[in-house]
Amino acid sequence: MTATAPRFGTALARLLLVAAALLGAVFATAAPASAHAAVTATNPKDGSVVATAPEDVDITFSEQVAMDNKSIRVLDPNGKRADTGELLNLCSGSVVKYGVNLREGLPKGTYTVAWQAVSADSHPVAGAFTFSIGAPSKTTVSLSSPDVGGGLVGALYDTMRYAAYAGFILFTGGGAFVLACWQRGASVRPVQRLVVGGWLTMTAATIALLLLRTPYTGSGQLADAFDLDGLKAVLQTKSGAALSSRLLLLSAAALFISVLFGAFAKREDEEKKDLTYGLAVGGFVVAAGIAATWALAEHASTGIQTGLAMPVAVLHLLSVATWLGGLATLLVALHLTPAVERSAVRRFSRIAFWSVTVLVATGLYQAWRQVGSWSALTGTGYGQLLLVKGGLVAVLLSAAYVSRRWTGQLTEHAAPEAEAATVVEELARSAEEPEPVTVPDDATDPADRKRAQQLARQRAAITVAREKRIRDADPERSGLRRSVLTEAGIAVAVLAVATILSSTEPGRTQETAAAAQATSQVAVPDRPISIRIPFDTGGKNGKGTIRLTLDPGRTGANELHVWTDDAAARPLDAPEVKVAFTLTAKAIGPLPVTPERITRGHWSASGVQLPMPGEWQVSVTVRTSDIDQVTVDKNIKIG
Repeated sequence: MTATAPRFGTALARLLLVAAALLGAVFATAAPASAHAAVTATNPKDGSVVATAPEDVDITFSEQVAMDNKSIRVLDPNGKRADTGELLNLCSGSVVKYGVNLREGLPKGTYTVAWQAVSADSHPVAGAFTFSIGAPSKTTVSLSSPDVGGGLVGALYDTMRYAAYAGFILFTGGGAFVLACWQRGASVRPVQRLVVGGWLTMTAATIALLLLRTPYTGSGQLADAFDLDGLKAVLQTKSGAALSSRLLLLSAAALFISVLFGAFAKREDEEKKDLTYGLAVGGFVVAAGIAATWALAEHASTGIQTGLAMPVAVLHLLSVATWLGGLATLLVALHLTPAVERSAVRRFSRIAFWSVTVLVATGLYQAWRQVGSWSALTGTGYGQLLLVKGGLVAVLLSAAYVSRRWTGQLTEHAAPEAEAATVVEELARSAEEPEPVTVPDDATDPADRKRAQQLARQRAAITVAREKRIRDADPERSGLRRSVLTEAGIAVAVLAVATILSSTEPGRTQETAAAAQATSQVAVPDRPISIRIPFDTGGKNGKGTIRLTLDPGRTGANELHVWTDDAAARPLDAPEVKVAFTLTAKAIGPLPVTPERITRGHWSASGVQLPMPGEWQVSVTVRTSDIDQVTVDKNIKIG
């Protein structure tokens, strides 16, 4: 006897291989989680030069962050710690600010501030900046930011997040499918394996996420996953509380699953009504609680309209689980059980329709909230990923439409409900208690052994043929199986993109940060700057003109030249000339410069540091006698 169609195991194996290859490609090419909390100000300013050492260094963020005593490090030019190591909480009202005190007696030179934190949506952020005391100097400290959220630890963390989502969808959607669509499926072994496997997957992934939080948000070293002190610190954070709460809710989910596949499966149909209601209410509460552990710790908990966004996120996750988890259960029922009743398929089709309606409505709200504008939809990484997800969902809905059409045609050819139910029960019993076919121990004749082996193969072939005949009794079911299998393959890709989206900086935040950066920069071409400023100290021969040049006239080091001329345009040998630069818009400066006298009426200074672009105020102080001096100002633009 030859098989006319491939077994489900072969098709499922191919689907899993494609899914594994897709996930590998997605997580291998995905960048580490982008910054979700942005630095809005630092004190001292990045690249600034201060005359004396400040008492502390502080950083202001755009949203709440989690930090500890290791989060901010100030390093001197030789790479040694210049701070006291104790975090200062300087938050006030809506201002999120943290800092560290500096040690006393710090020498002049360039200092590096390296920081890292955890955003309110649970993702790690890090950065570094410099400032100088007295004057800039060489430094041995690298300015590269720590690779938080990346590398091997980041890939493992993202994989576990995907596994947690997938497990939640399988056991939540599978349980809902059994209770609402196919209660006989509670006694079907493949369905039980699917739901229990989803629960085990999510439980294992949640434990792994708890262990990986320490290296994911800190050192990046996988060995730190077993640091008990680090785990204790994680449990005190919002993310740790969400993960530990998820484990507690998973224990309640285990009780739900045991009752569903135990007492509920053994009851007769007329005895299941009361237990069905209790399981439905309890299962919904547990599933909603688990979904809330994501909403309370990720994107929905930050940004605008959080009071509305969190319950919407819970509804979104529940609708996804009901649809895709039910789809996976239907896929197993169609391929691994001989006769899932047509009424069960039709009930799931109606439930899936309303689940998709809720999913689309909540998804549109979340997209608006996270993207914010049409430009962010196409101009940011988050928006582009959202477009990819939307395209995949559209393809998935097309496949679902085909499945719905196949479902509608089942009514014309499906076997009677009673016959299908009887077949399910008989095969469930035969699967639990298979008839053994063994070779007798006292069979010494090779012919007897050969006949016994042939009999075993024949019985196995008969069993396979009987199951296939029952499965294919309705000619429309083969088309439904193919379309549902296609839906499942697309759903794997949708879930992968959704996992990456949940760890990507929202488009609204990206666009705001880009706009702020653009407005803080003044596009001025590099060119030497020359200015003339008249002055009058009020004393004898106190009138004249200052000529000042700054070369190359850009951020960084510049060469300064100052000439002083009297009223007759002849060199004026003033006793003292001083210069200072101030960037008023950023509250930087004044940065003092004392040029050296080169010759009569000519002063010069090299290495004049201007740390950032903008409109700088140049203040020149000229003293023409012991008591006569004046300070004159003029603005210049530095590119």
